[in-house]
Amino acid sequence: MARLTKRFVDSVRSDPLKADTTYWDETLRGFGLRVQAGGSASYIIMYRTREGRLRKLTIGTVSKLTPDEARKEARQKLANAERGGDPAAERTAARRAMTISDLCDWYMKEAVAWLKPSTLETDKGRIECHIKPLLGKLTVLSLKTADVVKMQADIAAGVTAKGKRKGRGGNTRGGKGVAGRTVATLSAILQRAKRHGLVKENVARDVQKFPSQKRTRFLSLEEIKSLGEAMRELEKIGDNKTGIAAIRALLLTGCRRSEILSLPWAWIDTRSRCIRFGDTKTGAQIRPIGKSALEFLAAQPRHEKCPWVFPSDISDGYFIGLPRVFYRLCKRAELTDITIHTLRHTFASTAAGLGFSELTIAGLLGHSLSGITARYAHMPDYALLMAADRVSERIANALEGKIEGEVKQFPSKPVPQGSPT
Repeated sequence: MARLTKRFVDSVRSDPLKADTTYWDETLRGFGLRVQAGGSASYIIMYRTREGRLRKLTIGTVSKLTPDEARKEARQKLANAERGGDPAAERTAARRAMTISDLCDWYMKEAVAWLKPSTLETDKGRIECHIKPLLGKLTVLSLKTADVVKMQADIAAGVTAKGKRKGRGGNTRGGKGVAGRTVATLSAILQRAKRHGLVKENVARDVQKFPSQKRTRFLSLEEIKSLGEAMRELEKIGDNKTGIAAIRALLLTGCRRSEILSLPWAWIDTRSRCIRFGDTKTGAQIRPIGKSALEFLAAQPRHEKCPWVFPSDISDGYFIGLPRVFYRLCKRAELTDITIHTLRHTFASTAAGLGFSELTIAGLLGHSLSGITARYAHMPDYALLMAADRVSERIANALEGKIEGEVKQFPSKPVPQGSPT
């Protein structure tokens, strides 16, 4: 026996005659050094379980641990064994334990039963782009609050940012808003797992999330005019007409990106001048749309056996390449610091500029507010239709360069539901 010091370890590793030998430490019973052929060496412990079985466990290699570090860890594990524990069995169990990646996969299968497809897709994006790359290999049992805090900081710093995401036409970016929302998603996963007994506690619940950065940017009428000019220029040089049309539709309706891109022809009610959404962020609803918007949507080319207003160029689904088209459009129009969601803000700001109240604007945007959705549960509210007409007309004029033109009003009332279209 000898005390395992760095000098001793170096000496036995350099002697080829002492290979395949175990040396036990004289100061800590059960702690030893195993030297193998070629000079590789690892610290080990030997102990007996409560049932009397002899166990051997590798603490770590000499390249990663100093003798003092290995001795400290060995002392803790031997003490655990003295109390009736089994460090070797516990390590095996930990290796076989469910990882965060496994937990996320379980959640995605379970969530199909209660989450909306759009929400499920959003969660999937955060899981695949951020949670799995940063925490996926950790076991559920080992996950700590500090790990979640670090994940949030890494996402905010852009550690998981990627230049291009396959198949979706967009980029994966970091930022505090994304980081905070990803923590919220992880917290929801852990809370669900807790109800099923997969975890003892939700370690993400108490993490102080970075606040979402609310955008207040919107386009002025002059900027809308520039956007319209850029649309016509790109169309002339053969850019994607479907993408350009979808962007124009977003401006004219104030709808969310997902609502327009996944819009089927069956949901457009030309008689009642509304879109009858089967599902939105706030559930099924009727959304009034202005005459200019309705005429534009109705003028889109129809493809045989294709249900989508804005179909994909390469598949049977709807168009998904909007970010690339939007980037080229903004570059041509020399517009900076805007996103696709800025178009929805622009619709709202145009409505505000025309003097409409916040309540009316909320109804135009489809926000779920008491007194709004109830007022047009089956038919679009006449006052909202008037507002939608004026807003879409103002934006349509600006896109055509007619900023000073008067906004026409359309007093005709909608045809009752059930009338032929």
